[in-house]
Amino acid sequence: MFSLSLNRLRISVSHVTQQFVRTAAQITSIHAVTSLRTTPPTKQHTVEEANKRKQLLERTGLFGIKRGMITWYTEKGEQIPATVLEINSCEVIGHKTREEWGYDANIIGAIDKLKNYPRMHELKIFEKAGTAPKAKFGEFRVRGETSLLPLGTELRADFFAVGQLVDIKGVTKGKGFAGVMKRWNFSGGRATHGVSKAHRTPGAMGGNQNPGRVFPGKKMPGRMGCSNMTDFNKQVLHADGDAGILIVKGCIPGPKKGIVRVSDSLKLYGKSLNQLARE
Repeated sequence: MFSLSLNRLRISVSHVTQQFVRTAAQITSIHAVTSLRTTPPTKQHTVEEANKRKQLLERTGLFGIKRGMITWYTEKGEQIPATVLEINSCEVIGHKTREEWGYDANIIGAIDKLKNYPRMHELKIFEKAGTAPKAKFGEFRVRGETSLLPLGTELRADFFAVGQLVDIKGVTKGKGFAGVMKRWNFSGGRATHGVSKAHRTPGAMGGNQNPGRVFPGKKMPGRMGCSNMTDFNKQVLHADGDAGILIVKGCIPGPKKGIVRVSDSLKLYGKSLNQLARE
């Protein structure tokens, strides 16, 4: 019995001391690789790089007040729907430079507000520009420093020439909560033949099992209007700098007395800094 157990012990020791050689492909540990420093790539999401890709205009824009629509008669006697804009005290009140902000822009103010100005800390901006406090102001990006206008420069309605194309951006009229027929122009259900209380409903929203959910972006009832909208390539019919009246062809977004942004046509006059560098 003792000799048998000793032989078993020798067999087990021999198995432990046996060396196994790995013949498969060996993976080098990541800790054995020395770190190499490479040049970091240019960050394409910075403000400077994004501004180079952005379509920019050479001239700044201005703010206008929508006063309503009229009928415009051409020399041939044709009737054209037109919109009247009031240009009220548009002046340059500040600048944004590429060294500080990453892009160049003119800050334009409109509509004098001589009393009860709500934001007292902004009065220093108007004092530096030498203008009256403004009820509305915003920035218009330009291509470079050469397009920055001097502080206090007044922009009148004749800043735009008759016959040129402009872009007008505003906030559309608010319609409140609307159904799919008014909001998305759905045709609705049938008025007869078994349809019961489902004449203006949107219908089925999605499958029960496949896909088993409603996809994001589904056209459904909801809040309609009060969204930013830009009308491109609106023709200027009349521009009176002394009276502050600008008339453009067609309709524009927003209600009466709404403030809109008027600028040169981006599709016609806009170019990016990268495009100018290739030229």
